[in-house]
Amino acid sequence: MVRSARRSVRALIMAVLVALALPSAAMAVPPSNGLEWSKNAVIYEVNVRQYTEEGTFKAFEEHLPRLKELGVDILWFMPIHPIGEKNRKGTLGSYYSVRDYQSVNPEFGTMEDFKALVAKAHGMGFKVMLDFVPNHTAHDHPWTEQHPDWYVRDDEGNLTPPTGTDWTDVAQLNWNNPDMRAGLIDAMRFWVREADVDGYRMDYVTGVPDDFWPDVRAALDEIKPTYLLAENEDKTHLLDNEFQANYGWTMFHTMHQIAQGQQKARDLQRYVEWVQKTYPDGAYPMQFTSNHDENSWNGTTRELFGDAEKTMAALTFLAPGMPLIYSGQEAGLDKRLEFFEKDQIPWEDLSMQEFYKGLVVLKKDNPALWNGAAGGQADFLKSSDENVLPFVREKEGSRVVVVANLSPEPTTATIDAGDHEGEYRDHSTGSGVELERKHTFELQPWEYKILIQ
Repeated sequence: MVRSARRSVRALIMAVLVALALPSAAMAVPPSNGLEWSKNAVIYEVNVRQYTEEGTFKAFEEHLPRLKELGVDILWFMPIHPIGEKNRKGTLGSYYSVRDYQSVNPEFGTMEDFKALVAKAHGMGFKVMLDFVPNHTAHDHPWTEQHPDWYVRDDEGNLTPPTGTDWTDVAQLNWNNPDMRAGLIDAMRFWVREADVDGYRMDYVTGVPDDFWPDVRAALDEIKPTYLLAENEDKTHLLDNEFQANYGWTMFHTMHQIAQGQQKARDLQRYVEWVQKTYPDGAYPMQFTSNHDENSWNGTTRELFGDAEKTMAALTFLAPGMPLIYSGQEAGLDKRLEFFEKDQIPWEDLSMQEFYKGLVVLKKDNPALWNGAAGGQADFLKSSDENVLPFVREKEGSRVVVVANLSPEPTTATIDAGDHEGEYRDHSTGSGVELERKHTFELQPWEYKILIQ
């Protein structure tokens, strides 16, 4: 769904949380540690409607070999369900206005087409996640007539959108109704059982009562261990047992503000330190420079980050967390995709494919950069220039040093490497580097150095 109505509130909440560095209430190890395949995975968001001229599962299948070459592991599909027609926005409507939780949007193909796609993806080593919308449905979902008490209604008995939103194409579900909750869980179990999907990105977790998620986790894991990503950031307690990861919204916004000259490198450091202090052991945020909401409503990565675009993309792979690549980023997507209309991604120029492939290889080859407990925490170093962000990540003999100039001006900065001095390999050139305890770097605007040991 469109997130603009909640941006200012979320930013305020996160500012308070970062300032207070609130500890997690329970330091349980989340279920992510039981999913070996997620330890160094990179997630890729699939926008089926805009991916090809046909906009179908079968047409998307043709891209699987290229995505395998890119190196991504998890294919997250935006909602694939039939879209509501009543109160529809635009011509084709929003993917997040779901008319039937257990069917496939006929524009994309058939149920058998989707099952075949999942099977082929699995055969190539991918994992598949679905986007699930648990808080609201389309106004013409069968539940509105079959189970009218499953919805929140106004004094006149009319369906209502989620409070505080302009989402007029969806109706708020009634969380006080246990049968409605059971119906949602049945729908989630359906796709794991029938299509063998490996997890879900859960939409609008902010609107869902916290006591719903333990039941979801238990029900899905009865079928098979399932990966759950929360589209939420402030409810970090849900990472104790229910979700493996959530959204790194604050890192995204901080990188954007740095690129706009409104924040500094130290602000990004504070965010990472907050994550490392607050998140339960093994849990982590998903980091990104774009996704379907940001691209359609707020701007392309070029608009948001300008000349810092590649630097910020690299940081999503280098900082703690799982990196996301949105559909078309590997093709240098430089247009805002229409959300409610057909607006195909141009694939003529794949020059950014090698850039992202290099980052994926870097992450996978260096355990220090892996996800959650499988990777190393960020240890920040001192710099003579406040615009330079230097940090080290280390895990089981793997060490990566990052020195990034987060400004549009060239600089000469001296880094205090401390006990991390020694022989390294420069990732970009392949040449050896002797990192001294007090080491001076000459950096061009937005230039970053990656040293590997």
